[in-house]
Amino acid sequence: MHPHLLYNDDILPTTQAILRPGQLGLLAGWGVFTTLRIYEGVPFEFEKHWARIQRDAAKINVPLDRFERDAVRERLIALVERDNAFEASLRLCIVRSQGGLWEGPGSGNAADLVAFAIPVKGFKERVALSVTEQGRHAASPFAGTKTLSWSHNLTMAENAARAGFDETILLNERGEVAECTSANIFAVLDGQAYTPPLSSGPLPGVTREVMLNELSTNGSALIERVLTMDDLYRAEEVFITSSTRELIPVERIGDRKLTAESWPVMTKILAALRVYIRSYVEARRRVTAG
Repeated sequence: MHPHLLYNDDILPTTQAILRPGQLGLLAGWGVFTTLRIYEGVPFEFEKHWARIQRDAAKINVPLDRFERDAVRERLIALVERDNAFEASLRLCIVRSQGGLWEGPGSGNAADLVAFAIPVKGFKERVALSVTEQGRHAASPFAGTKTLSWSHNLTMAENAARAGFDETILLNERGEVAECTSANIFAVLDGQAYTPPLSSGPLPGVTREVMLNELSTNGSALIERVLTMDDLYRAEEVFITSSTRELIPVERIGDRKLTAESWPVMTKILAALRVYIRSYVEARRRVTAG
């Protein structure tokens, strides 16, 4: 972790105590979060991350009244510059701090913002996935919501790691592929890349959104489609995506090695994504510099 964090409007040492047990969201996991990638000091697709935070916060009654999007972005950039975290992953959390039986002395705010960065982690070039049944409940009104109550995902990811896997595929109550614990999943069938629709229960990842809505105009069309495990097993390529990982190919699911020896469709999409990232970063750097 870098040495400073953002607490509402202030940049403070990460060693400074800023949260109290009486802030209900701290111990109840009542809040929302997102993880951004910082490229050359620019929070990539911050606007899309903030839009998702707004949607999720409204769904679980976390008030955002005191936080304005552009002001938050500027404070995050100030934090990045303070720590020289120009290539980093940044976690942005908003914790509900009032309400409920266990509310106690807290910050005096309805909600509090906390953000901090870590160096970019190196990821494996290829990954192996286990399979978790009933890992997502697609019919839940909270399906696809990124909340601080993240222990189920952490547990499933830890169990997968203990079994020798890098991540786990989460199936919904209908046996459909939903996502992984912290990544969306894509399969290439007959040369076409598909990803599960939101009706299957995945989180609407920002990288997924960019790939579906932005890259399709660059000759790399991606489509939502219900996927099953049989689809993944017969796919020409399977890969996972996230803000921190970008795109990583899957070489094995359970004890079954997939047929792909190369990932030409994924490689093409990744190249298009990096062109898009470069364009986004250059445009935002000019705005910041101006």
